[in-house]
Amino acid sequence: MATKELILNKIQILITNHFESPEEAFHFFDKNEDGKLSKKEIKSLLKKAEISGFLRGIVSTKLIEGYDKDGDELINWEEFKAAIDEISE
Repeated sequence: MATKELILNKIQILITNHFESPEEAFHFFDKNEDGKLSKKEIKSLLKKAEISGFLRGIVSTKLIEGYDKDGDELINWEEFKAAIDEISE
């Protein structure tokens, strides 16, 4: 089973290799342009980062649980940025 570090590393590689900035990645995956990533949009990001289908649901739930500070079950730009900053450390 993939470790948290491996998953976060794959996300970092995706953002670094395919986007000019984390903000560009956020806007790319924010398909409905509401300024927040839903669980479905996060799963899309995880798929692009080559996280297996079996894990995407679990990982997206854990990411929301870990970074959703305002409790709306979505990840806004500030929450996404905090997650990326943690990954980059």
